[in-house]
Amino acid sequence: MYDYVIVGAGSAGCVLAARLTEDPEVTVCLVEAGPADASPNIHVPAAFGKLFRTHLDWDYDTHDERFLDRRRIYLPRGRVLGGTSSINTQIYIRGNRIDYDGWRQPGWSFDELLPYFKRSEDNERGESEYHGSGGPLRVSEGRAKNPMSTAFVQAAAQAGWPLNADFNGAEQDGFGFFQLTQRDGKRVSSATAFLHPAAHRPNLTVETNLQAHRILIENGRARGVVGRRLDEEITLRAEREVIVSGGTYNSPQLLMLSGIGPAAALGALGIPVVVDQPEVGQNLQDHTLVPLIYPHEHPISMLAAGLPANVEQFTTEGRGPLTSNGPEAGGFARSRGGLPAPDLELLAAPVMFVDNGLGVPTDHALTFGPSLLTPQSRGSVTLASDDPTAKPRIVHDYFAERSDLDAVVAGLRIALDIARQQALAPYTGSPFLPPASDSDADLRDYVRRFAHSVYHPTSTCALGEVVDADLRVLGVDGLRVVDASVMPRVVRGNTNAPTIAIAEKAADLIRGTVTASGRLAAPSVG
Repeated sequence: MYDYVIVGAGSAGCVLAARLTEDPEVTVCLVEAGPADASPNIHVPAAFGKLFRTHLDWDYDTHDERFLDRRRIYLPRGRVLGGTSSINTQIYIRGNRIDYDGWRQPGWSFDELLPYFKRSEDNERGESEYHGSGGPLRVSEGRAKNPMSTAFVQAAAQAGWPLNADFNGAEQDGFGFFQLTQRDGKRVSSATAFLHPAAHRPNLTVETNLQAHRILIENGRARGVVGRRLDEEITLRAEREVIVSGGTYNSPQLLMLSGIGPAAALGALGIPVVVDQPEVGQNLQDHTLVPLIYPHEHPISMLAAGLPANVEQFTTEGRGPLTSNGPEAGGFARSRGGLPAPDLELLAAPVMFVDNGLGVPTDHALTFGPSLLTPQSRGSVTLASDDPTAKPRIVHDYFAERSDLDAVVAGLRIALDIARQQALAPYTGSPFLPPASDSDADLRDYVRRFAHSVYHPTSTCALGEVVDADLRVLGVDGLRVVDASVMPRVVRGNTNAPTIAIAEKAADLIRGTVTASGRLAAPSVG
């Protein structure tokens, strides 16, 4: 018996486990389906691609995407302590103020969340109006600074775009280098920052290699979690609450397996209905990337990162190509006039990034392109089976809305214009499988052939639909969802930092240290 059982040791679950066990009178069990984060490739930033489709990855795919030439799109998700923060590209982006204000949920405006972003943060630039220092999560400047990344930023300026030294400051628009969740050139996952420093606490139990199969619900209240490790069924009981932090795909799956979801769909699978909640698994959103790839003969890409001299530099100095997170540089832009904030994020990586990151680079290359930040298309996560070990059925329906395609085509034109600038001339002379022309028809065709996820799924257990403003699941007592699935709309940027901030706020909601309006009553400084 524990006070709290948390399902999922990802970006949110690690934060919750650390914050809730700051009270020595509270007992917490954190449940993770995968193993400990011991693989060396987790901690080497440039090696993130080597973790794809391994035992540390849930290894999901969409079903046939009807607007992407019926392709199935690869969806990596971390199945390891730290979750996807252990296999991502470490970019620290919060999104735009209007994202949170646009949620229109009490307690979740940007001004109300900013203290939680700052509480987590230990920014090497120091404390300021927009940044914190001394928190668990190290935020650093990138140490690789590949010449191609520098050239990309210079080319964006030559194309007339403003520069921006801080995408998390007063303005988001512009181009520059991303700050990263790294320390001394190594990855800082949610497990590294939050969980491991708390692991010694006697009131924290971490169960790895234990997959949750259903939430134990008795008389309308969540009482625990039933799971399995190998051939052993294990029940973990919760005196106060069960907290689901499985992520945008796994959290709705677990709710539905437990009888919380669309009654007709659950009944068809023989799952007893506890709460008829048709919005569970709906409203799925994600960011897509449309890459342009430029091979060249300069031996400076991440293809050379594993050379002995670079390994030595990484080991002894925490510097060099192995510290590269991939997309070192980028920027935020608007696809057309009249928009209130950027709707495009451009990402640039000094590597040949092919086949959704699954392809092995064969040449030195620069890859960059637009990511759509404000998709209007919506997908869903549903059950394919009542077997908890079966993968959920994921359909993103990317580009179902024509406005999404129009915005990305405009983003491709921005990227192609940047590619023509003098600063990138040494690298962009021989594009790999480029669009047939710059006509609208050919650019749309290019999007359908090459767009893929940039791994930011959200919104399948949305605030105001599946959970209330305190993240409590509607219709069941003692049950919350805390992860990216609660975002009503995906934010304008990478989702790891926002998920950590959501968990920081959730910890205070659970501890009762914020008021109903969401204002801090007795903020913890951790």
